[in-house]
Amino acid sequence: MFETAELGRTLDKAAYDKREPELRTELLALQERAREARLPVYVLINGVDGAGKGETVNLLHEWMDPRFLNTCAFGPRTDEERARPDWWRYWRALALKGRIGIYFGNWYTDPIVLRALKKLDKDRFETSLTRIKMVERALVDDGALIIKLWFHLSKPAQKRVYRQLLSSKRTRWRVTKQDLQNQDRYDRFRELSERALRETSTGFAPWTIIEAEDARYRDVAVGETLVAALRDRLERKPAPRPSAEQRPPPNHGRTILDTVDNTQKVSDKKYEHRLDELQARLHGAFEELKKQGRSAIAVFEGWDAAGKGGAIRRITAALDARDYQIIPIAAPTDEERAQHYLWRFWRHLPGSGKVTVYDRSWYGRVLVERVEGFATEAEWQRAYNEINEFEEQLVEHGTVIAKLWLHIDPAEQLKRFKERERISFKKFKITQEDYRNRDKAAHYVHAVHDMVERTSTDVAPCHLVAANDKRFARLDVLEHLCQRIEAAR
Repeated sequence: MFETAELGRTLDKAAYDKREPELRTELLALQERAREARLPVYVLINGVDGAGKGETVNLLHEWMDPRFLNTCAFGPRTDEERARPDWWRYWRALALKGRIGIYFGNWYTDPIVLRALKKLDKDRFETSLTRIKMVERALVDDGALIIKLWFHLSKPAQKRVYRQLLSSKRTRWRVTKQDLQNQDRYDRFRELSERALRETSTGFAPWTIIEAEDARYRDVAVGETLVAALRDRLERKPAPRPSAEQRPPPNHGRTILDTVDNTQKVSDKKYEHRLDELQARLHGAFEELKKQGRSAIAVFEGWDAAGKGGAIRRITAALDARDYQIIPIAAPTDEERAQHYLWRFWRHLPGSGKVTVYDRSWYGRVLVERVEGFATEAEWQRAYNEINEFEEQLVEHGTVIAKLWLHIDPAEQLKRFKERERISFKKFKITQEDYRNRDKAAHYVHAVHDMVERTSTDVAPCHLVAANDKRFARLDVLEHLCQRIEAAR
């Protein structure tokens, strides 16, 4: 790809002075249009050391409205970042819809650098590139514009830049010992960068190579690339939104929920004995996990009034309050709606030695959002793969995932609804929406069947809990969580 760069290109001062005000005007206008369209724009800045990447970004802040720019430079990982999956820090930094995010040291930097330093083997390097394409595809499918810029300098040009910077006391700080060491590996970095760019320059997120030896040419090329990408995206007619009307579920055959035996019960005496045993077992299992510096996630889904809250309380009773957080998931806030739907789950991931319990979760995309029409069919259909990829990243990092669906039959659910209405301190738990959801039970059964069938994987299986008897359900939840943690040791 680098052979296609226009090496040695320059721009004289007169041409630059003529083009600069035009570019600034165009960029400001397009930035405003992107803000009005609530278009999230991610500009990735990568390339050869010494190519003027920082200077160009500073110029963009001068040329555009800095109030709606978010620049993030990723350096070595902090302890907090190392305690979570690699992509955690990138997801948290994504710009809101309507803003432009500029990212140094982004998700391309580590795979290329670590591979060049032989700290990453070939298979993991290729896996990293595949994952990058999958994440970028998900972001673009969600409406984002990704502009990827690679700043290129030839080997002789890089040497000239370093000599010039080192010749002045005012600029020599910009050339580090690591820069000089990397210069000796220029050919190795070029080979790997070429591989990464070829592999990840896709139709939905292509790379643009910026010849960076001449600063004026470089800055104008960056500006024109942004103008072209923004204009193309903003002037492209959006595809018509498919109907959100929910199709009726099939009226034949059994579903996965039909396999749940809800006749199972446990006596009061056995319940108290087993509860103590399982809570002690869970405490011990998690303490061992914590010693390994690993984390755990428990994902609770199920019918309204299925007993999720009671089961969660039996889990937390076995843990130190400093070690867990419970994340109740309701309708997304304005901030959450301004991001990809997975963003709000990424930001709550547990660090080393911690547990996060999600009361409702990312499965809302393929359950309530599907049934209620908040997501189009294309959106919830592609969510299965997005969710599987998300969970795979968590497991690769060493996180234990337990996914539970608490199942009760319609008669038991109605009984619990009526009980909540009668008891004063439980009335807050029942709303008209619960009854409305109940009327759509057939649609939810269909959605749950598809969810379990398509996201119960080897690394993160779904566990169906017979929950007509609350005591039996709580013990089953504890037993499953213990098994998941113990199997991961």
